[in-house]
Order: sequence, then C-alpha cells, then structure tokens
Amino acid sequence: MTASFSRRPRRLALTIALQAAVWGSCAFGTLAFAQDWPARPITIVVPFPAGGTTDAVARALGESLSKSLGQPVLVESKPGAGTTLGADYVAKAKPDGYTLLMGAVHHTVAPSVYKKLPYDFQKDLAPVTTVAMVPNVLSVNAALTPAKSVAELVALAKASPGQLTFGSNGNGTAQHLIGTLFQLDTGTSLLHVPYKGSAPLTTDLLGGQVTMSFDSITPVIQHIKAGKLRALAVTTHKRTPMLPDVPTLEEAGLKGFDIETWYGVLAPVATPPAIVAKLNTEMLKVIRSPEFAARMKDAGCEPLGSSPAEFASRIANETVKFAKIVKQGNLAIE
Repeated sequence: MTASFSRRPRRLALTIALQAAVWGSCAFGTLAFAQDWPARPITIVVPFPAGGTTDAVARALGESLSKSLGQPVLVESKPGAGTTLGADYVAKAKPDGYTLLMGAVHHTVAPSVYKKLPYDFQKDLAPVTTVAMVPNVLSVNAALTPAKSVAELVALAKASPGQLTFGSNGNGTAQHLIGTLFQLDTGTSLLHVPYKGSAPLTTDLLGGQVTMSFDSITPVIQHIKAGKLRALAVTTHKRTPMLPDVPTLEEAGLKGFDIETWYGVLAPVATPPAIVAKLNTEMLKVIRSPEFAARMKDAGCEPLGSSPAEFASRIANETVKFAKIVKQGNLAIE
C-alpha cells in the first residue's frame, strides 16, 4: 500500500509533464504554421455575383493584399440564398487562412429570416476586420415613376396597395430589410422582388421591371448622375458626399431610420489566432492607405477597419437589432 501510494505523485508528475510537452508541441506547430503562412494563393469568397459592390470591395482589398503578402489573392463569387451559400461554404472550409469570406450586413439579417441555416454566423466564422461602408439609396426609374420625393412615392404606394414593387439582392439581405422597414414606417404595402445581386437588379430597375430599389450607391450612382434613375433618399443617418442634395429617409419623415451596408472579412472559426491577427494587421495597412481610400471613393464607399473584437461586437448588436425588424415584418422563411 505504501509503495503504491508513493508512486502516485511521480505518475501524476509524469502525466503533467507529458501533457505539457504535447501542448507545447501543438503551440509551437501552430506558431510555425502561422509564420510560414501564406505559402500559396488565398481566396476571398464573395456571396454575390461579380459586378456588385461586394465584389468591388473584395477586389480592391485583394489586389493590395497580394502585394503585401507576396501571394495572389483571388476573388471567387458564390452567390445565392441571400448570401448564405457563400457563408456556408467558408464556414465549412479548412481553417488554414486560405479561404476567407467577404461578409456583409446581410449576414446579420439572414439568421432571423431563414429559420434553418446550415451554419451559425457568429459561432462558425471568426471576424477579422470590417473593410468598408456604403450608404443605400432609394432609387426609382426617372422616366417611368413620377414621384420626385419620398412623400410622393408613399402617396403613390398608398393609392395602389401591393402594386408598386421593390427589388433587393435576395431574401434576407439588407435591401430586403430596408424595404420592409420602409413599409412599416410609412404604412405602405409593396411587392418584394428578390434578385441574386445588384447587377440584375439594376438592369431591371432601368428597364422598368421593378418600381424602386434600396440598393447600395455603387451600382446606381452612374445612372443617377446620367438622369436615368432618380434618387429620393439615402438610408443612413447622414447624407452622403456622393449625393449631397439627396436627403436622408429621416429628413423625409422616417424618424430614426439608419441602416448602412458594411463589408468585412471573416475566416473559418478554427483558423489559428496568429493567422487571424496577421490578416488583421495586413488588412488594416491596406484599408488605411491613401490608395485604398481613393478606390473606395470611386466606388462610393467609406473605408472602415476594426479589430476582430470590434467587428464581433458589431455583428452581435446588429443581429439583435435586425431580428426585431424581421419579426415585425414577418419575414421568416422556412
């Protein structure tokens, strides 16, 4: 009994020593892997078709990152299901820092709209940094829609309930949410027409297939300046320098209306922290550069940049905020 008892402390000490050796080896391996990263091309997945704002932001970021990281940064479109297909793809990708998601505000709406998602946006993806913000614009076809103000558009909608249409980038996207909140705040009834992205939506808005859109400013600004589309209001709490004469929805009478479209990079949740930290550092250098700011200005965007923790807080807060609007508007999809 005594001899057996005396050996227990030594066995415990040996077990602890072996565990420490294993943990140390894993930590060293992870650090070494992070130091060698990147050793091959990186892919940023865009959950919309090419040609939209998300694509433009991803390509601007990727081109500068390619130079600083010494590896190609590719942009791959995986559109569909209101941005959830692309998010699911990245959430299930190998967590090695080579597959990233250009996420957007839409991803904080989708968990409330879609009752069953194959991933959890807050649990399965690790925030890296916010990249840019762009205001959304309430636009109508200038030739086909007589409304020259929000008040006139509301009057048209109330005169023909359910007849006027608004297009969005898909069910569960920010545009869908904005259109829903607009109806709740104005007491109107509009018909929602979902698209797979900004390019086909803008084409149909120009062609008169839909009455209005609440899309981001990037795909519509050139058509607004050309007089083909008429901007009635922006959805943010302050006016945009891109359209300084266009009022906010709050100025138009919709008190407290403030929704913006932001873009940010996320990685699979098990990506080594050292790689996430390196991505954050390198991306912030790009985001804060004059060259990136100039490209974002051309796209109608404002550079952001944040820590992973700040980005995670934004996602959590907006998920709660938008869940309330989804419930009010009864937007849930089976």
